[in-house]
Amino acid sequence: MHRFIDIIQIIIAILLIIAILLQAKGTGLSGVFGGEGNVYRTKRGFEKILFYATVVLSVIFFGVAILNMYYTI
Repeated sequence: MHRFIDIIQIIIAILLIIAILLQAKGTGLSGVFGGEGNVYRTKRGFEKILFYATVVLSVIFFGVAILNMYYTI
């Protein structure tokens, strides 16, 4: 059972990394030097789905991490 939880945690971690990297568009060095305006805009379409998927994956990841911690004790 412990090995199964480890595999699930690795898969969720990889999916979480992919979701975060897909959101990072447009946040290059130009934003550091003021090349990008910080205008508030709403998330729509795929960007909104990706945002919610990232939140859900992070909650699941931390839940599995806590579960994994209790199975090793």
